[in-house]
Amino acid sequence: MPATNDIVLRPRFKIELNKSNQSILKDFEALKSSQSDFIVTRLDNHVFIKFPKEKQHFWSPQLHLEIDEIDSNSSLLHGLFGPNPTVWTMFIFFHFLVAGLFIASGIWAYTNSSLDKSYAIQVSLMFLMVLIWVVLYFAGSIGKASSKNEMRALHNFMNDVIKIEKAPKF
Repeated sequence: MPATNDIVLRPRFKIELNKSNQSILKDFEALKSSQSDFIVTRLDNHVFIKFPKEKQHFWSPQLHLEIDEIDSNSSLLHGLFGPNPTVWTMFIFFHFLVAGLFIASGIWAYTNSSLDKSYAIQVSLMFLMVLIWVVLYFAGSIGKASSKNEMRALHNFMNDVIKIEKAPKF
């Protein structure tokens, strides 16, 4: 599961398995009540693995697996690590807000420039938006870095269920 690109905030991986997708999904389904370290939720061919509420913090990751059938004896597992969907939505909202304010400041600066008025405030706002965007990026990177051990725990749990031995590299 190499994540060679450091810009990736939500690492993804893909594994081809020599088991049918239904047998793998049943393995995950069986663990819903037999263990308490993780919360396992299944919806069609999607499996969500996350930590119980008492073990979660703001940046706690969850693992989303999609297990697609290739043929009757093999399947393709797509995995995606990410924060709680509410946290991710808020994070993306802030990015769009910053981008919108950057564009609005640029239009305002262009208008003032066309009218031969001062546009220093608008350009300053644009630089501030770039600075805020960089802060948001590093906040996300710090959140990802602080969750690496939890991501490994989720990945190891997944490996135990599907019975493969690959060390995570994220």
